[in-house]
Amino acid sequence: MASEIEIIAYFETPRDPLPLSYIAKGLAGVETIIAAINPRATEEVIRGILRSAKKSKSVVIFELALSEMSLSGGYTGYTPQKFADRCKSAAEKEKWFAYSLHADHLTLKKGTDEEMAFLMMETKARIEAGFTGFAIDTSFLFNKEEVTVAGQLSEILSKGLILFQFIKELMGEKPYGLEGEVGEIGIADFTSVEEAVHYVTTLIRSDIFIDYLAIANGSTHGVSVDAEGKVVPQLGINVQRTVEITEEFKKLGIDTRIAQHGITGTPVEVIASTFPHGSIAKGNIGTFWQRLVQDVLAKYEPELYGRIKSWVLEKYGKPDVDEHKTFAKNSKYAWKEFFNEVENISEEAKQAIITQAEADMDEFIKALKMENTASYCIKYMVDNFLTNTY
Repeated sequence: MASEIEIIAYFETPRDPLPLSYIAKGLAGVETIIAAINPRATEEVIRGILRSAKKSKSVVIFELALSEMSLSGGYTGYTPQKFADRCKSAAEKEKWFAYSLHADHLTLKKGTDEEMAFLMMETKARIEAGFTGFAIDTSFLFNKEEVTVAGQLSEILSKGLILFQFIKELMGEKPYGLEGEVGEIGIADFTSVEEAVHYVTTLIRSDIFIDYLAIANGSTHGVSVDAEGKVVPQLGINVQRTVEITEEFKKLGIDTRIAQHGITGTPVEVIASTFPHGSIAKGNIGTFWQRLVQDVLAKYEPELYGRIKSWVLEKYGKPDVDEHKTFAKNSKYAWKEFFNEVENISEEAKQAIITQAEADMDEFIKALKMENTASYCIKYMVDNFLTNTY
């Protein structure tokens, strides 16, 4: 194991994003969940998270989905290159480069030739921007009319394989990691053990090895709020099914572990006490950071926050829906509209975002058991002569 000085020196040195596969393989067998952070707004969120990660010698994943980040800006205003540059800028300021850059939810909803061509174009843009992880999401193509698992997943796998192979060809010898999605996040029907195994083993037979698998296990994206705007705790994640799937993977000698989407609404104490660390190996946290920035804006930039809230309510409000719920569900669409104004908030507000993001990430690192994960990744790279491969 490298010394603490060597670990810090390695990840303080400017370098490209860490290949996602190096995180997954370096932490194989370790009871930890690596936070996959979706920082929709401001570089300061990224800085606070990296500052916390450096203190604990942790690796972290930064990611955005196709809906959020695209060549046309998605709903956040980010292109793949702009997001990559932002993460790099934050890492330079905080002197901590132990992060992976992940393309989350490269989603295919209909499977048409036009949609495939569009998704390949967007994937190529992420590869050119230096992304080191790719999540192919063809879960919408689940065929409920079929009776067998093979039939139900046929389109999910056939289209997914084309996209995985496309990434493989474009990446060439460059190291990278993969995530697949077999069950659509947010649906009521939980992914079965048979579905998960069929999906992963079919990919393996085509020489595609995914590091993480996203499943339908009771989580949802975003948060639910009450009539006062307070987050309603999400306690419906089916941990038992998650463990059943990973235990079956272990029996079959499959290294794939679970990517747990949608944990913003899960209290950190529940994550710490009930999540199966290591079986769930990647935990996606997105809306949490959006709400953090909104809270800071409400305090330090009330005029701007007021205009953002008014824009959301005017555009998405409905007479029979509480405005707190409308804002919680639709405020994500305001980032692109107010991108430049949020970029130019006061220095006091920016520092408040960094401070709060650091403090909150400290809590997540404890709950997810992420401390010293950079040490494991360094050991994996040293043992396999990979330190100079990216």
